[in-house]
Amino acid sequence: MAQRFPTLARAITGQLLATKAATTIHQRIVDLCGGDVSAQSIQRAGHASLRNAGLSNAKAAAMLDLAERTLDGRVRLAHHGRMSDHDVLRDVVAVRGIGPWTAQMYLMHTLARHDVWPAGDFGVRNGWSRIHRLDVMVSEAELRQKGERFEGVRSDVAWYCWQVIRLERAQ
Repeated sequence: MAQRFPTLARAITGQLLATKAATTIHQRIVDLCGGDVSAQSIQRAGHASLRNAGLSNAKAAAMLDLAERTLDGRVRLAHHGRMSDHDVLRDVVAVRGIGPWTAQMYLMHTLARHDVWPAGDFGVRNGWSRIHRLDVMVSEAELRQKGERFEGVRSDVAWYCWQVIRLERAQ
């Protein structure tokens, strides 16, 4: 449970940034929070300090929204392990700046859910298309439908799609 808030905070930080820039800014956030990125430490830091650490106005507001919703119980991080995927998604996407893709990655990588199908993810679409030797990349709608037959293990199928791309880049 301890890693749920910091994981979502890091996701907000990294949105639309190159990896190196996101890592640098995230480390500033960690330092600002005294090594413990939590709802309380983010709230104590405040908007101006988050901005000074390198977050945009929108990301600082999103980070503070996550902290506020966590502290007042609207986002129930401690319950996410027992909640359905649908309920966790609804909980998390209510936070300013967190969309479906970030929520899906949270479900897969933080909560270790096995049946998340990020059909809109470019890497999953690209990997699926390469595995099936398609001339044109599969659409999100088509991939969503094709994923139905893998119900129960769709996170694993997504992982394989990502690995195809990773292995191609390594060659």
